[in-house]
Amino acid sequence: MASPIVVMGVSGSGKSTVGAALAQRLRVPFADADDFHPAANIAKMTAGHPLDDDDRHPWLEAIGDWLAQRCATGGVMSCSALKRSYREQLRRHCPDVQFLHLAGTPEVIGRRQASRPGHFMPASLLASQFATLEPLDADERGTTIDVDQSIDTIIDTYCANNGITTEQEKR
Repeated sequence: MASPIVVMGVSGSGKSTVGAALAQRLRVPFADADDFHPAANIAKMTAGHPLDDDDRHPWLEAIGDWLAQRCATGGVMSCSALKRSYREQLRRHCPDVQFLHLAGTPEVIGRRQASRPGHFMPASLLASQFATLEPLDADERGTTIDVDQSIDTIIDTYCANNGITTEQEKR
């Protein structure tokens, strides 16, 4: 496995949990895009205001730099990557990046968000996340998997769909 993977989806879809578990299974570095947000972005979201594209640009550049450093060795990044233009910005840094879109209904995601108190992204912004979301297009390297199943099942499905065998996982 050489290409980095971005685990994408709306807030509360399980990106960080699945991303960390996938990175552990593949034995590659993991990073959470939340850790790349500047303080102004976190303050804006904490106040209940959605980010705009100007807010996201430098954040996506920092994530793209992380991916670029792992184009040849692999890695897993959890990042919302809600719009195709955001994914294209990441692909400019690492053209072979793959996406794992964790998809779910607003009801399922809402239940998940309610179970994580203290996160800077308030549940009130979930509707704006779904409104912004542009699912993967057929010409984008990626897989969409329903989040309403176990983490192991999601990872097993992703690996099976992308030809990642047990031998590759052990490397």
